[in-house]
Amino acid sequence: MSTRPLSIKTALPGIIICCFAAFGGFLYGFDTGTISGNIAMNSWLRRFGTFDSSLTDFQYYLSSSTKSVVVSIMAVGEFGGALLSSPVADSLGRRYAVMVGCLVLAIGAAMQTGAQGLGVFIAGRVVGGFGIGLISGVIPMYQSECAPKWIRGTVVSGYQWFITIGILIANIVNNATKDFSDDSAFRIPIGIQIGFAAFLAFGMLVLPESPRWLVKKGDNLRARKALARLNAASADSAELDAELKEITDAFETELALGESTYADCFKQNERKVRLRTLTGIAIQGFQQLTGVNFIFYYGTTFFKQAGFSDSFVISMITSGVNVITTIPSFFLIEKIGRRKLLFWGAVV
Repeated sequence: MSTRPLSIKTALPGIIICCFAAFGGFLYGFDTGTISGNIAMNSWLRRFGTFDSSLTDFQYYLSSSTKSVVVSIMAVGEFGGALLSSPVADSLGRRYAVMVGCLVLAIGAAMQTGAQGLGVFIAGRVVGGFGIGLISGVIPMYQSECAPKWIRGTVVSGYQWFITIGILIANIVNNATKDFSDDSAFRIPIGIQIGFAAFLAFGMLVLPESPRWLVKKGDNLRARKALARLNAASADSAELDAELKEITDAFETELALGESTYADCFKQNERKVRLRTLTGIAIQGFQQLTGVNFIFYYGTTFFKQAGFSDSFVISMITSGVNVITTIPSFFLIEKIGRRKLLFWGAVV
């Protein structure tokens, strides 16, 4: 069977569905950009910071250690959510797992929005992080199982693009509210996340479930219907028969290998599973260690302390550059391959 459709028309529904699902990346990026601006706002520091009368410019501050906790504690929740994303997605299905993640994220955002003390704010970031981790683990899984094979790399990379867009929009919102004299300066950007989470959750209600998950649950009829929606094809077409058989054969191969656990990811065997796992961990780990997160989490504070007259505008510019420079990856990832793109991206 050809991996490329006869026309873009047949692939368009699947592409649109996967692009909508990529909105989950927007939620991740928006939170990143929001907290970057929050910790640099006078109103946020006045509410959660420490008063020091010896300061001449602004008499409220947050220690570096506390600021690090506020920012990085999100990763604790994200770690837990990402770790549980696979079992939750296998149990509830990809769509409902995303919806659960949206609900948890909304609860965390509500806690941060209404927080009167730093403890509740930090707890809200942990809860929200769990939701983000769950969404971040399930969305790429859903995309890869639903996207047409010939454009799968491009569609999945759209998730990253939405992250960059989320950061940019958050910086724009922060810049618009930063001069408000009351708590609304930071509560509005945080509260908006609830609306975004609701938008994704309700959208997932009308999207088809992953055909692969439906096959795994033994529901081949619904899997066929989902494939028909994703490919704009008749449910009894020969192309659908071939694709459904391919999914079924792949699932039967997995069954033949037996049940697996997280520990199996680190066991060395003839399929070099441990090497694959460690390679994936290393790539993502070193990508974070390039320093990009410092710019997006602490950039506004750093630019402010560096003497820039409007650090919020500088953050908007850096996040805008991030959005634009992600676009070439859509075209290059299928042309030059993943490895070369990673290499030259690291060089640049």
